[in-house]
Amino acid sequence: MSILRDLRRRLRSIASPLLGALIAVYFGYHALTGDRSLISYWRLTQEVEEARAKLAVTKGEREHLEHRVTLLRPETIDPDMLDERARWALGYLGDRDVMIVPTEGERPHAARAASRTREARP
Repeated sequence: MSILRDLRRRLRSIASPLLGALIAVYFGYHALTGDRSLISYWRLTQEVEEARAKLAVTKGEREHLEHRVTLLRPETIDPDMLDERARWALGYLGDRDVMIVPTEGERPHAARAASRTREARP
């Protein structure tokens, strides 16, 4: 009986620290791998940085396009820009002009038709 009593006393003295250690392991595990864990936080932080980089690129493209649009407004029209856009849309070339043709998806229908008729001429 003394062995059984001694075993119970030792288990009682070990139970509290063991339970505390198990609780610490449980919360530590979930702090690293749960839905709101450190790993999730680091992953979301990386996604936010990537989205900010994309936003910066998109803002740069938008500013470039806005600048080109302001050049085509009636109040501040740039003659060179107007000439460039008209030639591109109509597919018009002078005798000594050289035109760099955009890819097939970027050209309007009028420019494709005009370039085909021009290519057919001798």
